[in-house]
Amino acid sequence: MQSSRRKFIKGVGAASVLLATDTFAKPFNIIKDLKKISPNDKLRFATIGFGIQGHGDTRAALRNPDVEFVAAADLYDGRLLHAKEAFNKDLFTTRDYRDILDRKDIDAVIVATPDHWHDHISIAAMKAGKNVYCQKPMVQHLDEGHALIDTWRKTGKTVQVGSQPSSGAAYAEARRLMSTGAIGDLNFIEATYDRYNALGAWTYSIPPDASAKTIDWDTFLGDAPKRPFDATRFFRWRNYRDYGTGVAGDLFVHLITGMHYATGAIGPERIFASGELSYWKDGRDVPDVMVTVLDYPDTEKHTKFQAVLRVNFANAGAIKNVTRIVGTEGEILWNAQGLTLTKRKLPKAPGYGAGESYATFSNDMQVEYKKEYDAKYAESDRVAPQVEEIKYETPKEDDPHAQHFKNFFDNVRKGSQETAQDPVFGFRAAAPALACNLSYFDKKIINWDPVAMKVKKK
Repeated sequence: MQSSRRKFIKGVGAASVLLATDTFAKPFNIIKDLKKISPNDKLRFATIGFGIQGHGDTRAALRNPDVEFVAAADLYDGRLLHAKEAFNKDLFTTRDYRDILDRKDIDAVIVATPDHWHDHISIAAMKAGKNVYCQKPMVQHLDEGHALIDTWRKTGKTVQVGSQPSSGAAYAEARRLMSTGAIGDLNFIEATYDRYNALGAWTYSIPPDASAKTIDWDTFLGDAPKRPFDATRFFRWRNYRDYGTGVAGDLFVHLITGMHYATGAIGPERIFASGELSYWKDGRDVPDVMVTVLDYPDTEKHTKFQAVLRVNFANAGAIKNVTRIVGTEGEILWNAQGLTLTKRKLPKAPGYGAGESYATFSNDMQVEYKKEYDAKYAESDRVAPQVEEIKYETPKEDDPHAQHFKNFFDNVRKGSQETAQDPVFGFRAAAPALACNLSYFDKKIINWDPVAMKVKKK
């Protein structure tokens, strides 16, 4: 698959992704040719990929003032028709995203295509002078991240990766608490993203008119293996490794993004994933249950810790999707609705008493032991202090999706590359998720270099 991918890029790079002949010499963060945008001007954006996420992104973007939605690209005619119905009957629509990149009046593009097109279109857009909001995961494969980062640095464009929950108020509060040392030394994180419904498990609706006439199937395939038209693969692309990244790339990446945002971590050094295809046996070639263990190294920002992530698309129990960050002096438990900080220090002294080895000593030795124990340890060292709970409730007006776009648009206006999730942050969140897939399918531990952002070779 990787071989065919390289051949595809080599063969059609200049024509369809505008990559082959362009070179850049501008140093990082010096933007000489950026179109100056007045604070009073409207930013004009287009959406490339107008499926579920494209619709949601467009609506969230428009909840920001002084932006205008001017064009949409998609490979299914029905989505282009609906874009006009839902937004503007005069909206410019096209099957070919290059028509959008050719327009000089468009400041930014949202890339909400299947995962295997993220790197191609994002790189082409930056080289065409567009600022880019790219849906997560930033890339489909581990060997694609550095090319996108390099293009971002050379072109000086504003790029935001779209893992929008982290722009929510509860995430900001978790980050603030971690910066104050509220839970002592970090040692463990667990996070879940379970679902129990058909749409959540990617069995999306397929329109009755789906056909090779209404869908540009060949372009959809891109660098994926060639095969006859298949409407199921087109509309339920997340179920297939050829186009998507499974539960890891869709949902682990959200959890990793939140962890990194709150703790300042940049990535694990060891990754191991396990799982199964448990319930949704509909032809998909990715698991619907996956658990992964990520080992994070000691850094200046945090102590060594372990993270355990889980996604279960067949969870018929009580679904309580939360992230739990545990330290030596408490824990932070949060989701989109709010946050609870629990303060609880661990005792410093060893325990003694009934039910413990102390009780098996001779009577004389028990007396002697207690005498030495009392002389060595103060009462405060022996028993954990009373638990203290502090609750934070997310404000009703909190809108992480729109806020994420606000960060993007504000930085486009300033000509800044310092977005909430720039391509380096985006790849450091995506790469561990993609490594989970590599671990799962190859049944091995992946050793990762979070600084160089590369798989470590033995």
